[in-house]
Amino acid sequence: MKPSQNTIISFYENLGKLFYAIAAADNVVEEIEFHVLKEIVKNKWTKVDPVDDEFQSDAAYQIETVFDWLNNEGFSNSKTCYNEFIDFKKEHPSLFTEGIKSLISKTASKIAASVDDIDQSEFNLVKKLNLALEKTT
Repeated sequence: MKPSQNTIISFYENLGKLFYAIAAADNVVEEIEFHVLKEIVKNKWTKVDPVDDEFQSDAAYQIETVFDWLNNEGFSNSKTCYNEFIDFKKEHPSLFTEGIKSLISKTASKIAASVDDIDQSEFNLVKKLNLALEKTT
């Protein structure tokens, strides 16, 4: 069964939370992290699913919108964002194909690696994410 448009939009919103959690794991979201995310959304995520949001733009841009909103609001609890993504994954396992899991992992890794000063907390969260993506339930 194909997921509804609302489920797809929620998927992208939760990806925004996840990628924000990666960037904010060290309690600082650098401009380069958001720039890297925007490039990946434009070049990779918009190619995944041709679903539009209520504004008739590609739903994948919800990733950026949620990330930016959390950052602008000064949301500092990356653990909450990460856990909300994991809960969504558990509720919608069919959305997480091997290709999607690979793209999620690559996106998270690129965000964490985008800052010159490598932060261990970001890389630890990427490792934790990769383990969670491997789980089938």
